[in-house]
Amino acid sequence: MKYSDQLAAWLSELGYTHCFFVAGGNIMHLLESCSHKFVCTPVVHEVAAGIAVEYFNEVSVKGRAFALITAGPGLTNIVTAMAGAFLESRELLILGGQVKVADLARGQIRQRGIQEIDGVSIAKPVAVTSVLIDSVLDRREFSRLAESGSRGRKGPVFLEIPLDIQGAVTNPSQLNATSLYAADASFSPVPAAILQDIVVRLRSAKRPVLLIGGGINRQTSERVLDRLATIGVPLMVTWNGIDRVPEDHPFFFGRPNTWGQRAANILLQQADLLIALGTRLGLQQTGFNWQQFIPVGKVVQVECDPAELAKGHPHVDVPVNGDANDVLEFIASQDGYSNYGEWVTFCRSVRSAINPNDPANHTGPGFVSPYDFCLRLSELCNSDDVVIPCSSGSANTVMMQTFQVKQGQRLFNDKGLASMGYGLSGAIGAAFAASAERSTATRTVLVEGDGGFIQNLQELGTVSVNQLNLKIFIFDDNGYASIRMTQKNYFGGSYIGCDTSTGLGIPHWDSLFAAYDISVQRLKPGFHTDAQFLEAFDAPGPAAFLVQIDPEQTYFPKISSRVTASGSMESNPLHLMTPDLDEATAAEVFCYLPPV
Repeated sequence: MKYSDQLAAWLSELGYTHCFFVAGGNIMHLLESCSHKFVCTPVVHEVAAGIAVEYFNEVSVKGRAFALITAGPGLTNIVTAMAGAFLESRELLILGGQVKVADLARGQIRQRGIQEIDGVSIAKPVAVTSVLIDSVLDRREFSRLAESGSRGRKGPVFLEIPLDIQGAVTNPSQLNATSLYAADASFSPVPAAILQDIVVRLRSAKRPVLLIGGGINRQTSERVLDRLATIGVPLMVTWNGIDRVPEDHPFFFGRPNTWGQRAANILLQQADLLIALGTRLGLQQTGFNWQQFIPVGKVVQVECDPAELAKGHPHVDVPVNGDANDVLEFIASQDGYSNYGEWVTFCRSVRSAINPNDPANHTGPGFVSPYDFCLRLSELCNSDDVVIPCSSGSANTVMMQTFQVKQGQRLFNDKGLASMGYGLSGAIGAAFAASAERSTATRTVLVEGDGGFIQNLQELGTVSVNQLNLKIFIFDDNGYASIRMTQKNYFGGSYIGCDTSTGLGIPHWDSLFAAYDISVQRLKPGFHTDAQFLEAFDAPGPAAFLVQIDPEQTYFPKISSRVTASGSMESNPLHLMTPDLDEATAAEVFCYLPPV
């Protein structure tokens, strides 16, 4: 049996159903073998294969996907996707081709084989496992490597397989003598005494907040949401946990973040107890001024990676290493909690007092307010839609601040790397998973900035040829809005490479989408009642919509820096976003914080 056939069989046993790939000579055996076992989808560029796999696996429950890439440029092209999945702790298996074993340079010279490069060394910093398979492995050892990124803190796995190893003739009975590797999928259990201590702290708190991160499984959150409503404790979510708690949950109070919702930031900072579950509490979550994170309360952090607990920021009063799902389930199973009614009433009053579209924002006549657009879009989306914001820039920020998530929706991005160009490739992976598991009628909705979209626009070919049920919304504001704003605010409007007038090439959208036989409409204010738009939005298959955004649109609120008494620059804490609140509103919403 050819070894590549054996590898495909083992991957199938491990639950893999889909493969995203770019064909190449150094994976010819692997590709031929995989074509008989999996739904194999070619993409135009390898980075799209990696991103599509990551998002497929986030949506899918029944199947799994992996990426298949050739040697050399195949690997260098997919590194961005690996970096994104690594920072978000998401599963991403990549099988890479390599030249024959005899042609490996082994570090002695720069290159021996054609297209040869040391992919293992390049991938290692952004991978859980990065290995050259230069000899035939048995079933147990291969499955151990392949599964190493799906256990514990997840992350990319890169397995580089030389061409002659792929094509080697093997004895199946010998290779299959061992079983698939069966690793313990759970983390070390949290001791009962620590679980009880967390509950005691929650019972005695007067202003608690449970912050739900991406480490909380969607299945766990669905099981405990009703019980958490009975307890009556305020809930918030990180960006990675955004779809764990729906907007209409009676005790949901937003998404705090450096670029988050002002009301959520204000409330979080006034908690006397924060229980952070399944979040590493990185700088984007705490703010750069992490010294003033939760200034009047205590922090309990439940995190699977002990290194995150020991990194030194923010200050954590009770660091707990273990599975946050177990802790949340235990909290939900207990009784005897306090009545948090006064705190909840205050939380609701703050949410009511703060407009998500800050009054300081300016939208020129004839343009669509991006904040109003996101609110309208969230009203139009169904509970089974998969929603993909892009991963950087103004379109991402507005979506994460404004979009109102419904129960059952799936929504995620890659905030850690924050790379432009993620949206379309991620939406492709999500759309394949949604159609495979829910139904071909399940809609995937992408919101992306025009500057980010052009970085991977070649994948419109993948959308078109597969007739994916994907609705593409592009913020059409003539370039890189966030970069333009930075250059305006810090350099007096000395614009460089941020729009067409400064040399950035942006396509004629009508011509671009026409080339791929994808319909496109331009949206103006009132689009949500336009019959032509609604028909295209609800129809099966791909469609594109250009949201006419003012190039001078402002994006508030945001965290800014200020000059301290000593004359140095310091980033504002989370609750002090720009622009400042008026005195009356500030007096109403900052009840539990010392005067600034």
